[in-house]
Amino acid sequence: QVQLVESGGGLVQAGESLRLSCTCTVSSGTFDTYSVGWFRQAPGKEREFVANIWSDGDGYANSYYANSVKGRFTISRDNAKNTVYLQMNSLKPEDTAVYYCGTNGRPYNLYYSQITGYDYWGQGTQVTVSS
Repeated sequence: QVQLVESGGGLVQAGESLRLSCTCTVSSGTFDTYSVGWFRQAPGKEREFVANIWSDGDGYANSYYANSVKGRFTISRDNAKNTVYLQMNSLKPEDTAVYYCGTNGRPYNLYYSQITGYDYWGQGTQVTVSS
């Protein structure tokens, strides 16, 4: 069983930064082997991929980003805290959405950019960027 809890959302002005956290509780297995992704859903829109992080056999962290956030957002993880972060800089009003983290409970997710590639989700955290 895997439980995910997001935090860190809030209201900011355009150009400012936020850091989201996704803390994972795992009943079996180890979190540091899990691929974890961030998605977001704006009002009236479908949930979309933002970023994914996974670790290779040498423990090196790799990441994927949506083009819309590349260069502004950074995904990272602290395995000692069972937490994945999403550092969001230079925020824009179009970044306003509920942000969700998810995992497939495996080291790599071939379908990392697709909602159906994830088996576990958190409840989401609201990010609002004012212009």
